[in-house]
Amino acid sequence: MTQKTKRHSDPALAEARRNQVLCAAADCFRRKGYHGAGMAEISKTAGMSAGHIYNYFASKEAIIESIVERDMEEMFSIFREFADKPGDRVSVLLDGLNRGVERHTDLNQGALDLEMLAEAARNEKIANLLRESDAHARDSMRELLIGERGPLQGAALDEINARIEVMFSVMGGLLLRKMLNPSLDTEQLIKALRPTMQTLLLPFE
Repeated sequence: MTQKTKRHSDPALAEARRNQVLCAAADCFRRKGYHGAGMAEISKTAGMSAGHIYNYFASKEAIIESIVERDMEEMFSIFREFADKPGDRVSVLLDGLNRGVERHTDLNQGALDLEMLAEAARNEKIANLLRESDAHARDSMRELLIGERGPLQGAALDEINARIEVMFSVMGGLLLRKMLNPSLDTEQLIKALRPTMQTLLLPFE
């Protein structure tokens, strides 16, 4: 992943500064797009000089790499939380639907996601990072389904993979629906999603 361009004596301060830059850059990318947001704009939003930013990130591309990395860590923490929760795994996953729906109908976050996907179409390095993130997400979901307490133990791998693709497609498509239909009722959406997801999480008869 990304490399720091300079060592800092205070790791906590360095991490705080990096997060400051990442938050500023994410805001700029959402408002002006990846190519429209130059380092000058990012430094202004972050409240620090461009030279200071280069102490933490070698380039604008390195910043977006770290944004992807941060999103991956957030995603992994959610999967770990699901794995650690006691009880029926299907119920745990269905109870977590509201978090997934909230995340995928957040237009503020969604604008950044779309911008990264657009950049991935032009930038193979960013594309590979997003593909790596998606592969890890699929691996984590697969482990929830076929690992200890998994509801689909013994199912064929091809079937498992296909179910995961459908689940991810449904959740990923929510952003487009929210963007095209801002009045989307997420509460009713979750009610409609539960039986659909439950079918995908249980063995077919």
